[in-house]
Amino acid sequence: MFGWMAWTWPTGLFFIGLFTAMAIITFVEIRYPGTSERKGVLGLVTTRGDRLFLSLLGTAYIFLAWIFFFGMPLWGPLAISIAWGIFCFWKV
Repeated sequence: MFGWMAWTWPTGLFFIGLFTAMAIITFVEIRYPGTSERKGVLGLVTTRGDRLFLSLLGTAYIFLAWIFFFGMPLWGPLAISIAWGIFCFWKV
């Protein structure tokens, strides 16, 4: 059924995590609509969805830069990405 794509456990976990994050953001926005706009340290007025997008985009760049400069293993960029995500939702 899913033979059109080479699914691996890391790929599956990535997409499960991505869709889970989007589902949580959607649930929170439905439960508490319009309460998330704020101006952060970057001077941008952002919503929860904007902060999720910035954290995911930043995470992609962190991993790409790490792979370019250092290669494997990927525990370092994972820790940096988690810190970046926390920073995005806390201060941006």
